[in-house]
Amino acid sequence: MTFIRSLLFILLLFPTIVSAQENADSLPLRPVVSFLTCSEGPEIYELEGHTAIRVVDPVNGTDYVVNWGIFDFAAPNFVYRFVKGETDYMSGTAPTRYFLSQYARQGRTVTEQKLNLTPCQTDTLIAMIEDCVRPENRVYRYNYVYDNCSTRALSFVEKAIGDTLALAQSSLPPGTDTFRKVMARFHTNYPWYQFGIDLALGSGIDKRLTHRELSFAPVVLCEMLENATDGSGNKIVSSTDYLIDNHDSSPVEGPTPWYATPLATALYLLVVSAALTFRDIRRHRLSRWFDTILFSVFGLAGCVITFLVFISVHEATSPNWLLMWLNPLCFLPAILTWVKRGKDLLLWYHFLNFATLIVLVNLLVFGVQSPNAAFYPLIAADLLRSLANICVTIWSKRHRR
Repeated sequence: MTFIRSLLFILLLFPTIVSAQENADSLPLRPVVSFLTCSEGPEIYELEGHTAIRVVDPVNGTDYVVNWGIFDFAAPNFVYRFVKGETDYMSGTAPTRYFLSQYARQGRTVTEQKLNLTPCQTDTLIAMIEDCVRPENRVYRYNYVYDNCSTRALSFVEKAIGDTLALAQSSLPPGTDTFRKVMARFHTNYPWYQFGIDLALGSGIDKRLTHRELSFAPVVLCEMLENATDGSGNKIVSSTDYLIDNHDSSPVEGPTPWYATPLATALYLLVVSAALTFRDIRRHRLSRWFDTILFSVFGLAGCVITFLVFISVHEATSPNWLLMWLNPLCFLPAILTWVKRGKDLLLWYHFLNFATLIVLVNLLVFGVQSPNAAFYPLIAADLLRSLANICVTIWSKRHRR
């Protein structure tokens, strides 16, 4: 009897199971939107990673990635316009398989974070994406820290959900709280690149960052999204997976040998400058060839910084207090050291240069602008050469009387 009752129960329940299955099968398939984060790459513009958005639409059979990191080297005057700050980037789409193949060849990890969106939010986000990749809308003015592939993707999602996400903490070391420090964290193996950034970008990137502003770096945003929540406390990421997993290897170049770093190079120059200064003061004669080379290099660097501060439209290049040290006036001692009638002007230049550099060092020490470690020996070399010129010129004047 027990067997018969069980059989009757199953027969009665079967239509309900079939009906439920049919209802489940009849539910409409929905697009799935994900964040894709590509790990650090070998090129200098890849060192913070890359962010894109993936859309998988099973109804239409599409699977594509929208990318805000496209630029065209072949565009007219690309290099000049980029240096000037007219950094026009583009958004575009590509099939996911093509997008992934590029990063697979580079040996980079690609992390997928599927987003927990309602159907309405998903439709809104896809409509925004379709609009932004239209030819008339696809170009935008890229900003390295405020409007890049990472911040764009985040802002699109937040506009679609009509809310600001509460981003989770990152694994950045304590004290990594400015744009410059975050950059330096990812540029550890590329010290000359960081040296160039520290020369070109002014005190604006030394401001204390809000927690949210840390998301300008794609790999940091990936961490912060993992446990991020919307205004209702719901996690925005429903699941995480690796589409390409290369955690055991990295395409990033190895560390630069210590003897080839900017700091080591600056110390070499300081030693030469100190030796020549000591010799010049003892023999009362200047090493004019050395001053010409040194101050010409400083003058060239000064021309670049002057261009970035006064002509370019880069937000992060001004103010740059290094202009007190590196500016076009550095060409004066390179030239006047060979002009007999220019000795008085040369002396006044070195007095002013010596005093200005002392002021600059104090500004750097007290945190007005964060310097590269190599700047201090370079400034010291400059000070020594001004000291040599002052001492030798004054001695010469006294002994001509």
